[in-house]
Amino acid sequence: MSEPRVVVRDRPATGEIAEVLALVAAAAAADGVHPLSEQTMLALRAGRPGLLARVGGELAGYAYRDDAGSAEFVVHPDRRRRGVGRALAMALRDPDGGWPRVWAHGDLPAAAALAAALGWVRLRILWQLRRSLADPLPAAAPPPGVRLRAFEPGRDENAWLELNRRAFADHPEQGRWTLDDLLARERAPWFDPTGFFLAEQTAQRADEGDGEHGRLIGFHWTKVHEDGVGEVYVVGIDPAERGRGLGRTLTLAGLGHLRSIGLATAMLYVDDENLPAVRMYEALGFVRWRADVMYGN
Repeated sequence: MSEPRVVVRDRPATGEIAEVLALVAAAAAADGVHPLSEQTMLALRAGRPGLLARVGGELAGYAYRDDAGSAEFVVHPDRRRRGVGRALAMALRDPDGGWPRVWAHGDLPAAAALAAALGWVRLRILWQLRRSLADPLPAAAPPPGVRLRAFEPGRDENAWLELNRRAFADHPEQGRWTLDDLLARERAPWFDPTGFFLAEQTAQRADEGDGEHGRLIGFHWTKVHEDGVGEVYVVGIDPAERGRGLGRTLTLAGLGHLRSIGLATAMLYVDDENLPAVRMYEALGFVRWRADVMYGN
């Protein structure tokens, strides 16, 4: 049996990207969960550096490590239990012997077994919650002096990025978004500004806002997946505005939008340590569906 051979591709060729996409599709079909995050898929399609594992010349696995030190990898279902996952993990190791933080989507037994063999421990758990949109939605109105409107491409990007940085200053992934990250998603087939809600404080003085728009203080960006499931993609609130019920109001606005376009189910991701958010979502009828786990040492 051939040993896995891991090679670094600073810029994968078009044919190699197609190979990885086919591998990802095979793994998703076999496991019932997508093995890579949206950020990694965007990096793959953009030709960012990655690791390819081959066995006998055939692609057996793929790994990606981002600039923040988080990594993901996937092994073809037909090539598992042959050392491919371990080979990719070893190739991701730091020169000083340390490990990156590695995401395992779906908390599958094989991932847990490999993590245990490598001495990794669970660092974070990201829950996917789901809710039927057929169930009633509570009514919710914005606080006084706040209005909701749709995101305007070409106008709101910079203000939204500043709000996103404030809202997720302590978040290891979301708070690092750049204009390129935002524009890449605006170009995605699923992007729909009518499902991207902004909460703004209406201007009280002439020097507030731009005469037409007020100061952005919160947002809810929704997403519709190819399988017809709607997502509470990102909800962010300015830290200075928390405690006013904006998160609940924005969440309900987005859920109402997803239901209005005919969707039956909504989902979202939330960190298990974010107890206020978990409690709010569960109070709105969401239940735990599955978990993604970050491993490290």
